[in-house]
Amino acid sequence: MLDRMQVHDTRLFDVKLLEPKRHGDDRGWFTEVFNAEVFRKAGLPETFAQDNQSFSTKGVLRGLHYQLGQPQGKLVRVLSGHIWDVAVDLRRDSPDFGKWAGFDLRARNEAGELELLWIPEGFAHGFVVMSETAEVLYKTTRGYYPAGERCIRWDDPTLGIEWPLEKLDGLMPSVSGKDAQGALFAEAELP
Repeated sequence: MLDRMQVHDTRLFDVKLLEPKRHGDDRGWFTEVFNAEVFRKAGLPETFAQDNQSFSTKGVLRGLHYQLGQPQGKLVRVLSGHIWDVAVDLRRDSPDFGKWAGFDLRARNEAGELELLWIPEGFAHGFVVMSETAEVLYKTTRGYYPAGERCIRWDDPTLGIEWPLEKLDGLMPSVSGKDAQGALFAEAELP
């Protein structure tokens, strides 16, 4: 069944890039984006609790979000446009604690294949929109838990995330008021 989806390791332990196999002809194509049995065999979650979708314009930066008490794993897919997606490992017992990785995600990658990003529970997540607009869909392993909602500043100097802002054609990141009030990593309440 894993021939239906390629699962690639990334530089962060447990974060995976997924490529579902597409079947097509001159009429178009079809793919399974999620199949519980395939995910189980790949060591990924078999169930999700919630689907979220966002639409954003160029330069919008969302995150770095995470939840305490009811952490969410996220399966991220770009439906249209291009984002630069970031995962930060907040798991204190992880060899990658405090490390980040960034991923160029598009509706289809440079090879024309779909890509999904799996970010497990215990990570902060954020992205910046690189194209004129982008729609992002992500499945979460748990529902939204307002009491546990937390945010780390996207420009935290300790993390040193190398956001590709030079590719925004002079735009400064557009951050929500809530995200602008995010904690510094050294002061953040972590899982």
